[in-house]
Amino acid sequence: MGIRIEDTSAQDIRLAAPGNRRRLVIGSSVALALAVLVWLSVPVVGRWANATVTVPAERLRIASVERGDLVRDVAVQGRVVAAVSPTLYAPAAGTITLAVDAGASVEAGQILARIDSPELANSLQQARSALAQQEVELDRQRIESRQLALEKRKQADLAEVALIAAEREKRRADAANDVKVISVIDFEKAQDDLRNAELAHAHAVADASLFDERLAFELKASELALDRQRLLVADLDRQVDELAIRSPVNGIVGDLLVAQKAAVSRDTPVMAVVDLTVFEVDAQIPESYADDLAIGMPAEITIGGRIYQAQLAAVSPEIVANQVSTRVRFVGESPANIRQNQRLSTRILLEERSNVLTLQRGQFLDSGGGRIAYVLDGSGLAHRRSIEIGARSLAAVEVLAGLQEGEQVVISSVDQFRGAETVFVSN
Repeated sequence: MGIRIEDTSAQDIRLAAPGNRRRLVIGSSVALALAVLVWLSVPVVGRWANATVTVPAERLRIASVERGDLVRDVAVQGRVVAAVSPTLYAPAAGTITLAVDAGASVEAGQILARIDSPELANSLQQARSALAQQEVELDRQRIESRQLALEKRKQADLAEVALIAAEREKRRADAANDVKVISVIDFEKAQDDLRNAELAHAHAVADASLFDERLAFELKASELALDRQRLLVADLDRQVDELAIRSPVNGIVGDLLVAQKAAVSRDTPVMAVVDLTVFEVDAQIPESYADDLAIGMPAEITIGGRIYQAQLAAVSPEIVANQVSTRVRFVGESPANIRQNQRLSTRILLEERSNVLTLQRGQFLDSGGGRIAYVLDGSGLAHRRSIEIGARSLAAVEVLAGLQEGEQVVISSVDQFRGAETVFVSN
């Protein structure tokens, strides 16, 4: 008897064919989905058609055009220097003796070194001796002047006496002539004697007056010569006093530029004294800002996150290596615990403009030359537009033309747009 192997036909179930209504529902759903997809893709396709370049939005930086105040400034790294750091020089030739060491704290007026100058000391002694001699000579001249003036006055007095006698003889001759008891010759002689006496008296008085003037002139000349000698002595005294080199400020001694007991010549640098109470910032400004710099401009110095007010105190008249050297001085409160050669952030405020259109700075200024910008229209397209840029600060620029307040502008580099008129910004 054979073995019967059963199949799976008993497990199969015949399914009824789907009806026409179900097919219609499925077909309608697919058609609706395709229609929606086409409707959504039409704007995208349109933007793609209008744009020649497509750039992802994450690769762009976008900023809004705003209206406000623009502060034009320049920021640099400055170096702290002592505002007062005089270098002391030898006032005369001689041998120097140093009284302090490098790094020593000193006070104003303290003697830092002495110079032994025998030549200058000898000149001072000679000048003092000449001064004493001229003083004695002037006293002698005054005595002689009084004697000579007395002699001249004596001569004038004698001439006056002779004049009185001649007038008396003239009166006697007039009386005798009235009674005809004197000869004509004697009468005329009396008149001549009176005339001679008058002339002699007048000349004696005038001579005495001129002699007094001459003596006063000579005394004045001698006094002026004495004053000149006194000035010479005072100047030599000053030079000898300056042989003791004193500190002009409170501070510390910098480098010693000469050795102990060295022979120095006049105007040889000896040492520097640094005043550590007043500091300035030495800042190098790019040449492009040279025309805008002026003494007195406000500035800000940042130290440890705190901003200190300052002002531009000095501007170099020349440009070296495309840089302009400036000095910025603290105004009001000065920071504590700063050191020479410390690097500080310095910001010089060149100009402030109120109520202007501003745009955040970005690489579009360099890549577009500051003449073009790409403005977003809200539909994902950025359109190229010609613009005009005015003043520039560290964070923003002034917009003179081409943009309106509130517009969205691409501020990143526009090199990736390859000069296209319209760019599609994809999300």
